[in-house]
Amino acid sequence: MHPILFDLFGLKVYTYGVTASLAMIVGYLLAIFFAKKEGIESHKIENIFLFGIIGAILGARLAYVIEHHNEMRSFFSPFEIWQGGLDWFGGLIGGLITILAVVKYYNLEPFKVADIGAIALPIGQAIGRIGCTSAGCCYGKEVSGVSDLSVGVHFMSKFPYFYMVFPEGAIAPPHVPLYPTELMDLIFNLFIFIGAIVLFYKKKFDGEVFIFYLFFAGLFRFIEEFYRGVTPPIPGIGLTWNQIVCIGMMIGSVVLWFILHKKPQEKHA
Repeated sequence: MHPILFDLFGLKVYTYGVTASLAMIVGYLLAIFFAKKEGIESHKIENIFLFGIIGAILGARLAYVIEHHNEMRSFFSPFEIWQGGLDWFGGLIGGLITILAVVKYYNLEPFKVADIGAIALPIGQAIGRIGCTSAGCCYGKEVSGVSDLSVGVHFMSKFPYFYMVFPEGAIAPPHVPLYPTELMDLIFNLFIFIGAIVLFYKKKFDGEVFIFYLFFAGLFRFIEEFYRGVTPPIPGIGLTWNQIVCIGMMIGSVVLWFILHKKPQEKHA
């Protein structure tokens, strides 16, 4: 609800940019920590992380600009990333492409790296959603049957149990009660993050944590899309393009499980 965190001598510091930076720092520290447990040298995971972040940001922003081209007010708008506006699927694709290239360069086992990413990614997303909440991007559909339209988060006695109202100047429609999809996504990603850490220490094969992430990230986002006000459904289908991708993620995770759980693996402690 506070797109500008503070003003430092006339320089506006955006909440979105601060939370995005914090998400990257936390993700980086976790990646280094779990890379050591997988026997991957720190400098290699650092480069994988760096190029992955670059690819993810470029992919996420490009996808957002394509999807929200009507919101671009000037030539420079697509480059004003600090004001909010990143697409998760674009980031996932962009990050995967660059990460796979670096993993291949270092000749590393891709699913070892994927398991590390499956831990760092959801906590980064969860932290990033705080920035989305402040900027008003990734907002939900309108909630009916409520009367309090003051700016903030409001609780209610029935589903969704709380809703959000944004002020003027936010990306979301102002003074409209909206489903709290940003906070829903935050909660979903915290669940995935905790589950991924628990599974990492119990995994029977490389890629198992990544499969867990792929399935539940797809499942939760599929559900969440029904309440998001950003992406319209495909005519005649009733699902959004994001939901089609989510179905592919869930199917892909199941296929991967059948392939990898039978594959001979190194023993895990």
